[in-house]
Amino acid sequence: MHKKNKISALAITLNEAEVLEDFLKSLDFVDEIIIVDSFSSDQTKAIATSFEKVKWFERTFDNFSEQKNFAISKASHDWLLFFDPDEEITSEVKEEILETLENPKADAYFIRRQLYFMGKKINYSGFQTDWVIRLFHKKHGRYNGNLVHETLQVQGTTAKLKSRVPHHTYKSFDDYTHKLHKYSALQARMLYEKKKKPSLFHFIFRPFYRFWHQYLIRLGILDGKEGFILAYINAFSVFKRYLNLWLLYRKIN
Repeated sequence: MHKKNKISALAITLNEAEVLEDFLKSLDFVDEIIIVDSFSSDQTKAIATSFEKVKWFERTFDNFSEQKNFAISKASHDWLLFFDPDEEITSEVKEEILETLENPKADAYFIRRQLYFMGKKINYSGFQTDWVIRLFHKKHGRYNGNLVHETLQVQGTTAKLKSRVPHHTYKSFDDYTHKLHKYSALQARMLYEKKKKPSLFHFIFRPFYRFWHQYLIRLGILDGKEGFILAYINAFSVFKRYLNLWLLYRKIN
């Protein structure tokens, strides 16, 4: 299919060697690939730079919004794809993106993710409504400044794509919990900058609520053992967030 609009694909990386090659091969339909790396210690750089379309940048990680906005600033083309390396760009997704850009009707497009955790397809646990913007016009989108759980702020119209993107977020249990601990630390920093102070309420009620909300209200119980594990470790990450916040006020590293 002839492309009417050229596409820049963007990604931020840190030690993504395990999934990066397949991810970059799936981007064979774009015109350039911008990689912003946080000084990976594995083979991420070697794999990325072996692809002709890749433009490689290294930048010290401060937060997700800044890292992603930096990637946007390096893009040569107006239409941007911003997938994570652990998201699978299927042939259906690829075809729909190309068809959409033949005659774009919006400035940004949401796509629904399908989570896979510990080898299992997760149908509930709060992920049944996991819509994220992955295709947008460069002039109409910037990330909102959040250190973590950043969202794209769109100055313009949005629409939804029909295809669904498999999201293989789980590499190992330690890797997954490390990722959540990293998010908790960044969330604590955001709360600290807003002068929010933790109380016993935050340590007891917030993790308790997160577990039961995800496991019962958001139907994680229907995802079996994996649903229970997801609810448990996400509840613990909430506890870790307020523990990190308390440590910031105590000035304890």
